[in-house]
Amino acid sequence: MSHPSPDRLARPTPSPGDKDHVFTTNGSPHHIVITGGAGFVGSNLVRRCLAGGAHVTVLDDFSTGSEDNLPLGAPGLQIVRGSVTDFERVRQVVRDATIVIHAAARNIIVSTRNPREDYEVNIGGTLNVLLAVRESGVQRTVYTSSASVYGNPRYLPLNEDDQTNLLSPYSVSKFAGESYCKVFYESYGLSTAVVRYSNVYGPAQRPDNPYCGVIAKFFACAMARQPVSIHGDGEQTRDFSYVDDVVEATLLAAFSAKAEGQIYNIGTGRETRINQLAAIILEVTGARAAGIEPTYVDRRDIDNIRRRVLNIEKIRRELRWVPSTTIEQGLRKTYAWLCQHAAPAART
Repeated sequence: MSHPSPDRLARPTPSPGDKDHVFTTNGSPHHIVITGGAGFVGSNLVRRCLAGGAHVTVLDDFSTGSEDNLPLGAPGLQIVRGSVTDFERVRQVVRDATIVIHAAARNIIVSTRNPREDYEVNIGGTLNVLLAVRESGVQRTVYTSSASVYGNPRYLPLNEDDQTNLLSPYSVSKFAGESYCKVFYESYGLSTAVVRYSNVYGPAQRPDNPYCGVIAKFFACAMARQPVSIHGDGEQTRDFSYVDDVVEATLLAAFSAKAEGQIYNIGTGRETRINQLAAIILEVTGARAAGIEPTYVDRRDIDNIRRRVLNIEKIRRELRWVPSTTIEQGLRKTYAWLCQHAAPAART
């Protein structure tokens, strides 16, 4: 089957990378559906799209997301409580959409504890989204995947065409979602794009969520003047991505004709050691001056990846995206947000 023409995607002007971008075409606002829109990354996408004048529908089962993350009552925002495992609900939600960003998923912790739930939500839910989109007039579907599909790499930095190494139920299900996107693009002509996120952090990642990332946990401990716990020797590395940069990259994948049928790494291209991360957070929060130092505990039982850093040359070259926030800048912005929202202690 031939693929849809890039002209079918009504591209707004100026480019989505422009902070003042307005999500309208010929004066009409885009209707953007964001599954998992009450979660950390999803809610940041919601705010960005609303700020650009789009109509946004959030589909979320609120298993880990929260209404506190959303600008309730904002013009143009509709919230639908439901799961992507409910095909009829998904079909109703995407029926009038122009763009779908599929961010709903069970995270790596939940997936490891309950592989069947992981399968039903991350694989079955993604298939439901694609089947519903196939029946509608959606112009582009963006699937948010994960760098976890690379596993423990042999070579760095990681390229999009590197061999995958699936080491957890979560990575299996995220790669299955990518594969379904490719099949629906090749077989049915759906306009899809895949973005592989790497350790996203920033505002709305709440430490009181037991599934929050390491940065939120470190901040919660440092702000409570408690030692931050580092698994292993702390020399493992990750490519930490600030959420505002991730949002802009995702929207470029949603609106750029060049992104059709493509997979993009979303990261910074820079490794940060966990010891280095802890040191910055202790410094930013003033915890180090108060005598707080890290403590070292056993290695994690999941996500035991020694080094990870993504090559972002493809998205830089094709979509003209580069991250604008350094790890130091992003951590300071995150700390400012946590201070404003009286960050509660992390739960383990």
